Amino acid sequence: MMNVVVVVILSFLTFSISVIFSLNSDGVSLLALKSAISNDPSQFLSSWSELDSSACHWNGITCDENQKVTSISLSSKNLSGYIPSEIGALSSLSILSLSYNNFSKPIPIHLFNATSLHSLDLSNNAFTGFLPQQITSLINLKHLDLSANFLNGSLPLELTHLTLLTGTLNLSYNRFSGQVPSSYGKFPVTLSLDLRHNNLTGKIPSVGSLLNQGPTAFSGNPFLCGFPLETPCAEPEAQKPPPNPNPNEEEVAFVGKGKSGNGSVVVSLISGVSVVIGVMFVSVWVLKRKWKLDEGKMGKEKLEKPEEGQKGKYVVLDEGFGMELEDLLRASAYVVGKSRSGIVYKVVAGATVVAVRRLSEGDVTWRFKEFEMEVEAIGRVQHPNVVRLRAYYYASDEKLLVTDFIRNGTLHNALHGGLGNNLPPLSWAARLKIAQGTARGLMHIHECNPRKYVHGNINSTKILLDDDLQAYISGFGLTRLVSGCSKPINSSTKKLSTSQIIVSPQNSASSCTMYMAPEGRVPGSKFTQKSDIYSFGMVLLEILTGWLADGGSKVEDDGKGLESLVRKVFRQERPLSEIIDPALLNEVHAKKQIVAAFHIALNCTELDPEFRPRMRTVSDNLDRIKLQ
Repeated sequence: MMNVVVVVILSFLTFSISVIFSLNSDGVSLLALKSAISNDPSQFLSSWSELDSSACHWNGITCDENQKVTSISLSSKNLSGYIPSEIGALSSLSILSLSYNNFSKPIPIHLFNATSLHSLDLSNNAFTGFLPQQITSLINLKHLDLSANFLNGSLPLELTHLTLLTGTLNLSYNRFSGQVPSSYGKFPVTLSLDLRHNNLTGKIPSVGSLLNQGPTAFSGNPFLCGFPLETPCAEPEAQKPPPNPNPNEEEVAFVGKGKSGNGSVVVSLISGVSVVIGVMFVSVWVLKRKWKLDEGKMGKEKLEKPEEGQKGKYVVLDEGFGMELEDLLRASAYVVGKSRSGIVYKVVAGATVVAVRRLSEGDVTWRFKEFEMEVEAIGRVQHPNVVRLRAYYYASDEKLLVTDFIRNGTLHNALHGGLGNNLPPLSWAARLKIAQGTARGLMHIHECNPRKYVHGNINSTKILLDDDLQAYISGFGLTRLVSGCSKPINSSTKKLSTSQIIVSPQNSASSCTMYMAPEGRVPGSKFTQKSDIYSFGMVLLEILTGWLADGGSKVEDDGKGLESLVRKVFRQERPLSEIIDPALLNEVHAKKQIVAAFHIALNCTELDPEFRPRMRTVSDNLDRIKLQ
């Protein structure tokens, strides 16, 4: 009888074990998580059963085609418990979201064995202890949010080893202590960094991307000091740096280094020993205390002229634009680009997203009325293919332009790749649409005023694309507002309404020289509308060939760039396949259209400006190219 009982018990255990192990290893790991949860008031995990053959239909679980778990989403379920080490065994897990629950205990080291994770959100829980250095095993991580917990210890130096961490790093509302590591300056400027409300101390390092953060990234740490906070650091007299022995020597400059990962410009030290923090001011929200803004309503109506050098003025040009200065001051700001004309920020205020350009200081001092005339002339240029200027800010030492934010990046990145570019290779239909839209926008700039406006800096980085690949010309007017790019024809009458712009030596030596018309490459020469048409032709050649304007390795050591190379191929009647973008070779139906576009581009890039067509003719000819 005893033997029979033993056999029955063993048979039952064998059956139970076989049922559990009918789940794959991912399902078993998830059952370990369910066992670690002590309270599930909504019974959200009731569908997680050991009797199932697959975990892929369980609440909050997503799998791939191989029945491997790729996502666990259990946010806002009022769950209590801890994370078991078995979660680290989920080899295909890319998203783990446990935010807004009551998970506690330290974060287990074995969790970081799940090296496929690219998004980890454990925010708004009760996790304790240090952040393990093993987190650097998550080599694919792009977003990390550990905010609103009870984590303590120093900020891990090793986080900068996560080279793909380009989206979010949120460690706010914890108990981290010590200094902000200078290595955090190595994070890309695209990273949204949030270290608010911890117990951090000392001076914020003035290095790398930390210089591009707004004060909201560090607020709530009462013992932090230095830029971009308004709390100065106490500096002993003996430690103050000696004055610059040559006051006329420029300590720092921002120099274009050609194509970079995200289309922004690399910061280079020209002659200085250290970065002058003042050059890198993050924008109006950093300088609020100094500006002493006018009281009263900010809007389109004109305020009394402020005393020069004392007060600032914020003017909204579009009555339908609802963002006021206080909204900008409270908003989150992210650096998205740098150039000679200044730093560009993506500013997010609730549901409103705008671009804010902080103009570089130059050797031309703009009085308010002169600056107002220039900017309001720019604001009157309105077209579906020109980026709209919505507002501006003027102070003697700070000038900002607020425009629409065009979210899909530049044509340059779409053609040549770059950080944040997720677009597939552009089809012929998309390229033709972009070329036609750009032509219409430039034609409007040329014809919207009798005084014949000039853009002065048309290139593929100045053409922005939206989600529908609609083209927008950006940067109109900057060549006159920033003296590093151009100088007013007459310093006593600085008016945008002119058909010519003087070219400074700095501009002629820039990386965009190959877009410039030959007559415009000589210092002291003048940009005209014919110069714009040449630059447009170079952009059109770039669209058709997929090559940079200098031709890259395709140029046969003549240094004449893309236009010379294409003209030579046509003159020698060589195969079109030598110069067309390989991504277009399969679009055989479009061959005649592409050839027609090449001829338009070559007409635009004639060496003699008198032989170049007007922009209206260019636009009409492009519009005649019909998709089949």
